[in-house]
Amino acid sequence: MKGYWLIVGTEISDQEAQAEYSRLWKPIGEKYQARTNTTKRPPMLVEARDAKRMVLVEFPSLEIADPAYEEAMRFALKASNRVLVMFEGELG
Repeated sequence: MKGYWLIVGTEISDQEAQAEYSRLWKPIGEKYQARTNTTKRPPMLVEARDAKRMVLVEFPSLEIADPAYEEAMRFALKASNRVLVMFEGELG
């Protein structure tokens, strides 16, 4: 069953930290065949308060854990306030 990460965050406040997160995330995403929503029109945030960004990441399985993500996560949390929700299922 596929696994998903739904990431909802505020505006990026630290561009350098975000760039480092992106650099560290790229090989992890490739290793685990992650696919992100790449539509031109981003998902709508309804009743989102401070949230300005939303990303949906799809993996072949939710059983993905990589110690390298610990380092990347530090930069993600420094770049903006965000919430990451993990779930599994088939979206179609």
